[in-house]
Amino acid sequence: MLSRIAESLFWIGRYIERADGTARILDVHLQLLLEDPWIDEDTACRSLMGVMGTFPPADAGEVTRSDVLTSLAVDRANPSSIAYAVQSARENARRAREIVSTELWETLNTTNSRMPRRLNNEKVHEFFQWVRERSALAVGITDSSTSRDEAWQFLTLGRSIERTDMTARLLATRALTEASGPSWTTILRSCGAYEAYLRTYRGMPSASNAAEFLLLDRLFPRSVIHSIAQAENCMSAIDPVADRVGHSNTVLRALGRIRNDLEYRPITEILSELPDHMERVQKVTREASEAIRGRFFPTHAEPSWIGETS
Repeated sequence: MLSRIAESLFWIGRYIERADGTARILDVHLQLLLEDPWIDEDTACRSLMGVMGTFPPADAGEVTRSDVLTSLAVDRANPSSIAYAVQSARENARRAREIVSTELWETLNTTNSRMPRRLNNEKVHEFFQWVRERSALAVGITDSSTSRDEAWQFLTLGRSIERTDMTARLLATRALTEASGPSWTTILRSCGAYEAYLRTYRGMPSASNAAEFLLLDRLFPRSVIHSIAQAENCMSAIDPVADRVGHSNTVLRALGRIRNDLEYRPITEILSELPDHMERVQKVTREASEAIRGRFFPTHAEPSWIGETS
């Protein structure tokens, strides 16, 4: 497969997952701002924007819910926003048009053309739901109409890397501040994990069990461990002789570092320093992405979050 095609497929997967994950995180936190009048809106919004990799101008006054929506939902110039992710997924699909199925191309093209320029504050939840549905449609079309060849592997590799990062960001928001952090039940629901959690633990969510489920459950597709395992499987399928020739060991080492750090560290220790541990997960996903870029498509600069290289 041509390097440019592989790169486009990898980033289609990442951008679809980024749009979905960002919509889930924003939906949770902006709903909390509406429901709890005691939350300091400026502090909560600044913290949320920081977790998502973007920051208001230094001379900005009080940051409001509307500022967060503008920056992280519909700002097409902000690499952290939903609109940017949808636009970039569509552009990468255009570049890989000879590989991407017609159904997937039409889905991404239609989603991009219908992306609003501004949001009605009363219909924010409906917008986030629409983004999740369109992302699910794109993933479903990919899984149902793409042969399990290198094209599917690169798409799924990108989705897995991004899902690891987005789940880590969502968990990091749990400890933004005592006043603005969502409950574990809210976080589980935002991941679509609440019913799966209840079937596994058969009880109301506790901090330890909920964190363990989202980090370490090998059967739930949005857990960090499941996403890492899927990324490792894709790497093995794409480059099965890597261990013999040493090309992609850096990718597998980066992914293995996340897995080992989470599997062998007590969950109570992770909970006590949750933002730091989740920042470490995000850092290693960036290293894995950089290693993939260097191995398979070294001729292009990697699209990135704002502040990702800091």
